Amino acid sequence: MKKLFFILSLCIGAFLCAQNESGMVGEYAAKIEAIDKMDRGNIWLTRHENYDAYKKRRAELEITLEEIKKIRLKKDSVSTARLDELERKRDALESHIEQLSEFQNAPYSGLLKSPDVPPVPSVSNPFAIFAGFSYIKRIRQDLEGYQKQVTELETLLQDLKEKEELQERIFWLDSQNSLARSLEQTKILIQEFNSAYDIVLTSSSVYERKIEESVKKASNAIKDEVKHTLYIVTIIASIVLISFLLKFLIKSVMSANERSYIINKVINIVNVTLIILILLFAYIENMTYLVAVLGFASAGIAIAMKDMFMNILGWTVITFGRSFSVGDRVKVTQNGVSYVGDIVDISLMRMTILEDVTLTTYLENKRAGRVIFIPNNFIFTTLISNYTHETLKTVWDGIYITISFDSNYKKAMYIIKEIVKKYSKGYTEIARKQLNQLRQRYNLKNTNVEPKIFSFIEPHGLTIHVWYMTNSYAALALRSTLSGEIIDAVNKEDDIMIAYPTQTLNLKSAEKLPPKTEASGQ
Repeated sequence: MKKLFFILSLCIGAFLCAQNESGMVGEYAAKIEAIDKMDRGNIWLTRHENYDAYKKRRAELEITLEEIKKIRLKKDSVSTARLDELERKRDALESHIEQLSEFQNAPYSGLLKSPDVPPVPSVSNPFAIFAGFSYIKRIRQDLEGYQKQVTELETLLQDLKEKEELQERIFWLDSQNSLARSLEQTKILIQEFNSAYDIVLTSSSVYERKIEESVKKASNAIKDEVKHTLYIVTIIASIVLISFLLKFLIKSVMSANERSYIINKVINIVNVTLIILILLFAYIENMTYLVAVLGFASAGIAIAMKDMFMNILGWTVITFGRSFSVGDRVKVTQNGVSYVGDIVDISLMRMTILEDVTLTTYLENKRAGRVIFIPNNFIFTTLISNYTHETLKTVWDGIYITISFDSNYKKAMYIIKEIVKKYSKGYTEIARKQLNQLRQRYNLKNTNVEPKIFSFIEPHGLTIHVWYMTNSYAALALRSTLSGEIIDAVNKEDDIMIAYPTQTLNLKSAEKLPPKTEASGQ
């Protein structure tokens, strides 16, 4: 009875142990499946699977080629159908092998080798600073990507070791289980990935040091360029500040608008020239190369930009030759049309004139107030009259009136001359002083500025011309005043008659002609 109870106990214990072992095996298998699922997207494992796939397809291709060789020796219809099937299989295998050709020797070569570190860019100007920051960001991203691959390999190794341990436990619990081959494959994978991990750790360490060195070089280059840029900006800002102070000082000291305007223009040009030279010497390393390039390009540039160079040359002549200045009243004729106005600006390319109401406007243009742009090169090709050159602000103006032949012309000339003297006396004195000042620069022999009167015989009568000095900017106003005064004075005189085109009509009655006689029809 005791023996029976003992045997029954042993059987029950064995049954319970078998049930427990079966449950543990299922649990371990589930964990292994979870690990495989988690590692399915790992790049290292994927490349290894591609490597295995390449070897398998290669082996299948060799078997298929051998079988094709054997079947070609046969001539029956069955062999022909089989040959077609094998040839299609061969083509598919060759296509697949070609796609996996990069895995035929070293499946991890692309992962083991660290990316090449690009050379540090030259940070030699302010715009290159942004390129330097972009370079640092790019190589750090490359380092992060490579470190991510190393991390993936570490994770894969940990998972494989855990999988190996689980497979060994299953094999220990159930030696009849079919995991023996899988366990062997896992051990092989661990061995291969351990070797790859040793290599990639060394490569990662070297690559990280290269990245740190490149980042340090790029950062130092950026810092140096920032300091250099701040230094250049400080110099340019100082030049601009000094120019503003000079302009303010000139404006407070000088009262002549034209002179202060020219000085301001010169200051602006000097500023621009200095800034350009500073930038050239600061950011162009090889000035000899620049000079050589400009020398070769000068001929083409001179031809292509001839008008611009002529304008700049004209500006130089205008500015330093003192032919024209801002505020001068000038007259320029182009294509038969004349324009009279005041210069309001002289730039490198052109003079700007504001058209005024003048005698030219009254006689020719019939309009005024336009802004006229005159290229500076016109001073070489076009006659430009200056009414207010240097100190001269007066100009000769003339007015005429025609009287009849039987008028007292001497009396008329006397009256007209006295009127002109009265109204132009102030301008006459001003003109005399201005011409005396102008003698310091020009050889002036005749400086008589008193009104001049002349008389000429014309078809309709005797024309009296009178010339007088007037303000260059208001000649039309004085002409208008003199015209009215002269007409009033002449009309008061009985022996002076204003002449104008007339006609004499003969109204005698026409003589009657004798009547016509008709010829007879005989």
